[in-house]
Amino acid sequence: METPNYIKSLLMPNGRKPAGRKAWSIDLETIWIPFFTATNTVGDTHLPPDALGCPLRLAYNADGSVRFSKTGRPIAKVAKDLADTIRMVRDNFSAGLLGYTEKVIGADKAGYKAQVELARKAGEPIIAKDRANLDRAMTLAVEEAVAKAEAEAEAEAKAKAKVREKVPVTA
Repeated sequence: METPNYIKSLLMPNGRKPAGRKAWSIDLETIWIPFFTATNTVGDTHLPPDALGCPLRLAYNADGSVRFSKTGRPIAKVAKDLADTIRMVRDNFSAGLLGYTEKVIGADKAGYKAQVELARKAGEPIIAKDRANLDRAMTLAVEEAVAKAEAEAEAEAKAKAKVREKVPVTA
């Protein structure tokens, strides 16, 4: 089976590392806005110009007041038309990946099953090592917590004993 070029291109590094506000983990300013401007240009999408010109909007509460985060910063959200279109692209992307996977399985079920088994076997020693390390870490954490609790209990008992020593006994 020949892999489509659009799938091959997804697997090739391109060297770009966007660093701005992200939508679906993809940079809004350097990827989504130019992409949707291009799709609007050729007529594939019809996003409103204000969504592309001002993709981030101030978020508001139900009562109309500006929303703030717990740290006190105002919250910005992606314009609804843009966010909805990004969601559609994400859903279509996921469907395309699943469609390709189903096509490969249909063309070479035994080869796909062999890859799954190869991956499972290759992952077993990593899972075993991680499980052993986690078990050791949890045991150590429990031992440290018990030691701390015992030390605190001992310190509290000593403090109570000192208080008793200072209280005069009257007969």
